Formats: sequence, C-alpha cells, structure tokens
Amino acid sequence: MLRSAASNRTVPVPSASAVVELLKPITWFPPMWAFGCGVVSSGAAFDQRWLFVAGGIALAGPFVCGTSQAVNDWFDRHVDAINEPDRPIPSGRVAGRWGLGIAIAGTVLSLALAAIIGFWVFAAAVVGLALAWAYSAPPFRLKTSGWAGPAAVGLTYEGLSWFTGASVMVGGLPSPEVVTILLLYSTGAFGIMVLNDFKAVEGDRVTGLGSLPVTLGIARAARLACLFMAGAQAVVIALLLAWSYALSAAIVAALLLGQVALMTRLLKDPARFAPWYNATGVTLFVLGMLASALGLGGYI
Repeated sequence: MLRSAASNRTVPVPSASAVVELLKPITWFPPMWAFGCGVVSSGAAFDQRWLFVAGGIALAGPFVCGTSQAVNDWFDRHVDAINEPDRPIPSGRVAGRWGLGIAIAGTVLSLALAAIIGFWVFAAAVVGLALAWAYSAPPFRLKTSGWAGPAAVGLTYEGLSWFTGASVMVGGLPSPEVVTILLLYSTGAFGIMVLNDFKAVEGDRVTGLGSLPVTLGIARAARLACLFMAGAQAVVIALLLAWSYALSAAIVAALLLGQVALMTRLLKDPARFAPWYNATGVTLFVLGMLASALGLGGYI
C-alpha cells in the first residue's frame, strides 16, 4: 500500500492482472515481428546469441512497447475516464500514481536490459523510449499531430524494432541495405497508423486531436494512407531487384498487388472498411516485411 500525499489515504497496490492489462500484450506483436525480421535480415548465424535474441524479443515487446502503453494511458487518463472508463487507470484498478510509477520503472528496466544487450541496441531503445514519452506527454504530445504521431509510432514499432533485431545478431550496426529497407517499411507503417486513427475520428474531433482523418477528411486521409503503404513497398521492390534479390522482390510484388486489390474496397468506404483492411491488407504488408528480410539475409 502507498499513501497518497494529496488525500493522505492509502493507495492499493495494483493486481498483476491490472498491470498486464495496462501494458496491453496485444500491442506487442508488431514490434516483436519487426524484431524477428531484423534477426532474419542480418543473415547472421545464431551460434551463441540465443540469450541476446530472447532478451531482444522481450525488449521490443513487453519492455519498450509495454512501457509506451503505460505512458500513453497515464497521460490520457482524463480522456479515458470519459471515453473508456473501464481501463485500468480510470477504473481505479491502477490507482493513485501507480500508472506513472509503472511507466518510469518500465523505462529504467528497458534501458538496463538494452545496455546489457549492446551499445546500438541501447541507442535504439533510447530513441524509442524518448519517442514513446514525446508521443503522449506534454509539452510535445506528438499524438495531437496527424503527421508526427503516426510517424513516431511507425518508426518505433517497425524501424527501431527491426534495427534492434539486426543489431543483436551482428553485434553492431546493421548493413546499409538493411537500414534502408527498415526505413522504407517504417514509412509504409505511417499509412497503417493513419488507418488506425479512423476508429476514433469523432473522439479526436471532440478532444482536439489533429489526426489526419480529422484534418484532411476521411476520404483524403485514406488515399494518403494507401499512397504511403503502397509507395514504400514499390521502392522496396525496386531496391530488392537492384540488389539481385529477385525472388524476394517477386514475393513482395505479389503481396503488394493483393493489397492494392484490397485498397480498392477500402477506398469505397474508408470509415467502414478500415478495420477490415487492418486485418487483411496489413497482414500482407507484414508478410512482405518477412519476405524482404529473407532476401536480405540470403535465405531466398
């Protein structure tokens, strides 16, 4: 039990289940997948690096991503009290300043784990955590910008996680080719993050968040999201061909064609079909990430 300075009342320690819910395990998959793509793209043998790989998976998922969820929920607690009162903090299951304490503890533990794994992993963790705090916390609140918010999330979830996976395997900086491809997929992920904003258009309008569906309109934001997703992959295909990864390029091209077909339905009614596209088109997108990684790693 902790004593609240403001109320002079004891604050209960949150249950393990409430803390896990606060860290949102369902959100850990994208960065862990990107980390795996980084591991594969390095082309390096595992040898004695299994513990580093396991540590990197934990870092990308429950540590950095989980911490970012705690940070976000703490700084959004007043809005969630209105829109989603059942969440751990507004419901009181994570009471007092426990939410902030968990976010700070997660940041410290993430940096400690990253430092053990390696210098460049630590550097990536510093950037990722800085973006996580800047995304949610004042004075930056990047999430209030329809451009900066999705860019920060796309870079953190896809690019930095991929970078971490490759760095773990090579014990240093990944190759320029790997860095180029991960930056392109981060660019494509910007479009995915814009689509995610479609689920909260009305709430964003009320609370003053300048998401692109709010500022550009739903139809224009949907077209922009598709342009980012498809354009980034088109450049990936061209580079893979230039680097003689023909099979990898062909697989990504086939997956992109599938996405374009799905985009035609998405654009007919973006507000209605955005969740459907996230379950179908985004699946093809992340499979393309793996195909690109397999090519870069020399597996196909």
